[in-house]
Amino acid sequence: MPQICFRQKDGSSQVVEAKTGQTLMQEALRHGIAGIIGECGGSCMCATCHIYLEDPEHFGLGSISEMEETMLELEGEDVTPHSRLACQIEVSPELEGLTVTVAHTTANT
Repeated sequence: MPQICFRQKDGSSQVVEAKTGQTLMQEALRHGIAGIIGECGGSCMCATCHIYLEDPEHFGLGSISEMEETMLELEGEDVTPHSRLACQIEVSPELEGLTVTVAHTTANT
């Protein structure tokens, strides 16, 4: 299982062992990562799993889909070129060592 680091904006982080075949959102929820809500259940219909990728090209994550880009545009001002939705990234062995920063700091409820 690849290790993925979820970093918060305050600099704190949590490294999790993620199950291959799941999405980053599913794994963040399973491990209780603050700020990842997954309100739409992973169907790319909200932006409550907004993350910032560090070095996406190194991990071969490819380009963003049109639907994902639309959802992020609706998100507004916090969107950067490294913004992605965690529900759209499937965990694979190649993601070993990936670090993502959670865009929102709200607690999961």
